[in-house]
Amino acid sequence: MIETLIGIISAAMLLTGGAFAVIGGIGVVRFPDVYTRLHAGGVTDTIAPLLIVGGLVLLSGWHLLSFKLLLILLFLLFTTPTASHATARAAMAAGIKPVTKDGHRRSGAPSSNT
Repeated sequence: MIETLIGIISAAMLLTGGAFAVIGGIGVVRFPDVYTRLHAGGVTDTIAPLLIVGGLVLLSGWHLLSFKLLLILLFLLFTTPTASHATARAAMAAGIKPVTKDGHRRSGAPSSNT
């Protein structure tokens, strides 16, 4: 009985994590500039591995494999936001401007009310 419940929960976590990953991939392809693409990829690259690895840990039980999976998850949770932040800073340093609502690049420094 409990194995069936754990299987259902882990399957739901795996499917939800996979859906987040696909949605993030679509966002990375469809968004117009590096900043919005980073947002789509960064948010989903944090939640998708959390759900996927969580589902795998539930399936594997509490063994050495679970410990290794949790170490991989910890690594991903630290490196993904750091890489997104570094990429955004590099884009700003290179002078890449965000795209505005009308599809044009912002010409000046962003004002405080936008």
